[in-house]
Amino acid sequence: MLRRRSTAPLFLALVLALFAPLTAAAAPEPTVTGSGPAADVPLEELAVTTTQVASGLRRPIDIAAPDDGSGRLFIAEKRGTVRAYHPDTGLAPEPVADLTDVVDESGNERGLLAIVPDPAFPEVRDLYVVYSALPDGAITLARYGLDDGGLEVLLAQEHAEYSNHNGGTLAFGPDGYLYWTIGDGGGAGDPFDSGQRLDTLLGKLLRIDVNRTCGDLPYCVPEDNPFTRTAGARPEIWAYGLRNPWRFSFDPADGSLWLGDVGQGRWEEIDHVARPEQPGANFGWSCREGFQVFDEAQCAGDADYTDPVFTYSPQTGGCAVVGGRVYRGERYAGLLGGTYIGTDYCSSAVWALRPDGRGGYEQAEIGQFPTQITDVGETVDGEFYVVNDLPGGLHKVAFERQRPTCALDVASTTWGGGLSADLTLTNTGSTPIDGWTLKFPLAIGQTVISDWNTDLFQGSDMITAANAAHNAVIEPGESVSLGYLASHTGDVSPPKRATLNGDACTLTASARAAG
Repeated sequence: MLRRRSTAPLFLALVLALFAPLTAAAAPEPTVTGSGPAADVPLEELAVTTTQVASGLRRPIDIAAPDDGSGRLFIAEKRGTVRAYHPDTGLAPEPVADLTDVVDESGNERGLLAIVPDPAFPEVRDLYVVYSALPDGAITLARYGLDDGGLEVLLAQEHAEYSNHNGGTLAFGPDGYLYWTIGDGGGAGDPFDSGQRLDTLLGKLLRIDVNRTCGDLPYCVPEDNPFTRTAGARPEIWAYGLRNPWRFSFDPADGSLWLGDVGQGRWEEIDHVARPEQPGANFGWSCREGFQVFDEAQCAGDADYTDPVFTYSPQTGGCAVVGGRVYRGERYAGLLGGTYIGTDYCSSAVWALRPDGRGGYEQAEIGQFPTQITDVGETVDGEFYVVNDLPGGLHKVAFERQRPTCALDVASTTWGGGLSADLTLTNTGSTPIDGWTLKFPLAIGQTVISDWNTDLFQGSDMITAANAAHNAVIEPGESVSLGYLASHTGDVSPPKRATLNGDACTLTASARAAG
């Protein structure tokens, strides 16, 4: 049956969860949009900047762009309102949607979490919304009518015991189905073992058909979902093994899926499913966090885990990955077309990633966003905006090419529980550097014991190495040498990124065992 247009009472959330959904017809052919050739500018030469264009938002949390020719952006606020912004007129004073009567915003992570317009907008003036529902925080997917304010609850997942790890993102995939991420149920260490269980929606990426109804339910499950014939499994599941999958997106050019999953405390990770037609991916949690075993009891010998394409430790900067998007706009296509841009809620560092053509991925840190970014959104034309939690701003994102004015070579010698690192810092710019501060993260477990030719300080997440009196000036083309001696607990990997006076350096590294 085609989709109903009537609204339903809110209490249907609990009723709907009790029924096993029927399956829909096979998936339609995926639709992806064209794009220009991928950019070939080295990632190290990219730089990101932002311009604040709106303020006064109350904990903005998600951005969506209605494809109605208006040029507007919809911005979800945690309390349960959706605001409209236009580049010419700014932030509209009145919300376009108000769900405050049904949204539970208690705790730091509950509230209105995600929005996406109906793909047929504006002919169908509906928003799909995900929120923590009153009175018990159930994670709820609903359809909201912008014209009448009607709310039809589609699916709900109990989430009462802990207030964190709610997820998530809503997005229509290239196949026309609605995808939705939900966290593992909260707490620490996956107390419900949700990540690897298939009988719960917690810790999952879901895929449903909201354009049809099946039986008494206001949605259907596509018949090619991977677990529709698995006994005891929730058929809505498309992928699993997730902890707190805050933001995911589809590359509009090839339909591939990029996802940021917030870690327990060891590793933040970004995942990439390059084949969108390949369902059933297992991202590993809580057997694994990043590449590292977290809970061996949750591991299965025959499991096929999908490895992350990028990880970083919050102990060396940051606290929570904010998954981003692949740039496919026109304005900066020659700079970063086909490049994924992501960030971290605490450090605000911006990473650029893209496949290297050899089965791996290249990455570089290209600057910083404003603090506490909650979403990287895009216009209908593919240009980026970001919102930050506090103080509540909307920022337009721009990119430029900046050839690095510094190069850092790190040569490490390792043994037992120690290592020494010889660093060569070169001025690759055209003007002298008069006074410098070099910053880079060390691997977890590395502790500096002594240093030379620098005034070095090791903080909780970063090394700060300032010039000594005799090497403060570096002429163009000239180099200075410095280094340090450190202990380690097993990880002897060298720094992966560095900045000099705030600007990114080209970095090369090598290591050899002593002997």
